[in-house]
Amino acid sequence: MARFDKQTTGALVRLLVFVVTTGLATGLLVATIGNFSFGSSKEYHAVFADATGVAKGDDVRVAGVRVGTVDDVALQPDARVEVTFSVAEDVRLDGATNATIRYRNLLGQRYIALTQDGRSSDTMAEGQTIPIARTQPSVDLTVLFNGFKPLFQALSPDDINQLSAEIVKVFQGEGGTVESLLASTASLTQTLADRDQVIGDLLDNLDYVLGHVADRDRQLTRLIGSFRTLVGGLKDDRQAILSSLDSISALSVQTASLAEDIHEPLVADVAQLRKTAALLDKGRAEIDRTLQVLPIKLNKIGRTATYGSWFNFYLCNLAVTVRNNGSVIARPVIDVGAERCSLGG
Repeated sequence: MARFDKQTTGALVRLLVFVVTTGLATGLLVATIGNFSFGSSKEYHAVFADATGVAKGDDVRVAGVRVGTVDDVALQPDARVEVTFSVAEDVRLDGATNATIRYRNLLGQRYIALTQDGRSSDTMAEGQTIPIARTQPSVDLTVLFNGFKPLFQALSPDDINQLSAEIVKVFQGEGGTVESLLASTASLTQTLADRDQVIGDLLDNLDYVLGHVADRDRQLTRLIGSFRTLVGGLKDDRQAILSSLDSISALSVQTASLAEDIHEPLVADVAQLRKTAALLDKGRAEIDRTLQVLPIKLNKIGRTATYGSWFNFYLCNLAVTVRNNGSVIARPVIDVGAERCSLGG
């Protein structure tokens, strides 16, 4: 039993040591990530013309060493920004202290750098404000990198990242040097020089295209003028066009209503038309013969009406049949035999 108690006590001691060590490590990690400060601190203010990207909890640094954090960022009525920050008790600020917003990395995170522009005997009391004359906003990377856009378009992502980091460091006055920036730029321009043939071909093609455009300057000018005239005419007639569209819409509605009303009668008419077509098909031979003879007959009928509002008939032949009790007694035939009596006469 005593042996069991001894083993249990050892296990409890080891467990306690593990829990304490883990707790201390976790607390240290939380304090590091959360930028917590356990020492006494002093609060100051700084007025900036632009504090874009600065947020509560960002670092306050002196010579690159973190000495405090940003407590608050507030917009003032005069469109300026007041940043409230705290620094360690042993950090001394005076009348020559400047506050500059700098980029911590290319992700856009910022920090406030406190620098000394000489020495001053006027120590700033806690709660005092660094005026806007001694503050400087961060470099506008959007404007800066837009100037390098033509260069970046011809570079690889790794080269762009390296050059961007060097540019930020140089313009913020820390880390990199002008020599390293020039070295990076030289390396990148060498890459561009290796693509000289491609760039030359591009310029030649561009010159060819611009030459053709210049040769057709008059046609292009006329085209633009005609297009402007067209647009101007459409603008002047926009009311009439809109009215026409309204009329077309109303006509479409009426047409749809009419089509709906005549649908059933139209179906019946089509069915009757199919029957009529079938009957005409059966008498196709007779219809064909009638159509061939009809012009000749109409021509002859037209001749009979050429003398006035009456018809003249010319007797070509006459056949009389006399019957008696069903038998034919006589059938005299009178035939004039004139040329006009022939079918084609």
